[in-house]
Amino acid sequence: MEKTLLSLGHGYSAAYLARRLLPHGWRIAGTTRDTDRFEELHAQGITPLLWDREAILPWLENASHVLVSAGPTETGDPALSLMKADITALAGRLTWVGYLSTTGVYGDAHGDWVDESAPLTPATERGRRRVSAEAAWASIPDLPLHIFRLAGIYGPGRGPFAKVRDGTARRIIKPGQVFSRIHVEDIAQVLEASMTHPKPGTVYNLCDDDPAPPQDVIAHAATLLGVAAPPEMAFDEAEMSPMARSFYSESKRVRNDRIKSDLGVTLKYPDYKAGLAAVLAAEKARR
Repeated sequence: MEKTLLSLGHGYSAAYLARRLLPHGWRIAGTTRDTDRFEELHAQGITPLLWDREAILPWLENASHVLVSAGPTETGDPALSLMKADITALAGRLTWVGYLSTTGVYGDAHGDWVDESAPLTPATERGRRRVSAEAAWASIPDLPLHIFRLAGIYGPGRGPFAKVRDGTARRIIKPGQVFSRIHVEDIAQVLEASMTHPKPGTVYNLCDDDPAPPQDVIAHAATLLGVAAPPEMAFDEAEMSPMARSFYSESKRVRNDRIKSDLGVTLKYPDYKAGLAAVLAAEKARR
């Protein structure tokens, strides 16, 4: 079977995976709800598909691999809402299905370590939706499902530098607060490794080796830019959107041993210092 990837919800992480696969002869189609993105996707070597069953179905019928990046809404998983019957009917002929979830499914561990065996006790509505979506995908018989629980994603164009430069970055201090992160290029290499060595039914945490307080990351970004770190601000006194505040409702350190032992992955950016240096270099190279 020709190597064909159907990317449902083709966004930031999927684009980096596509960059790794296209030089090796893969055919890739990516869905979007915005026809204005068609030219951009064509330029990347991706066949753009409108988020429509009739557009997607021929690719699903011929895909060897499916990546699901589209996140759940209040009405459930959008891909399953659109074509669960089709996916169920074709499940047995697929080689690999990857579902991009979040480490938010683990909820708050009060700064302790969690691995893939930890109970799913999400503290946010977003996390609860992801738990439901994971279960919905896992319920499809014969589907070669791999679940990837992603920590905070950063990379070129998605990092702290813009806010540090324009003076809007803040070092919000909440004692004991730590987050795990993952550079987008490491997401892509883990996904490719899993596609090369599929193990249906496996869950993988995708994060680096260095969970850290968010204020430390902002301070290091400022150091790399050669500017003063933003002043510290107590969490209880900070004005934040409900979405931003919800991120601080969970504190945990996420283990990534399985991507190393099962897939043989060596992280390109094992900590935020290496990752931020690479992001800054990439952003400078674009200018």
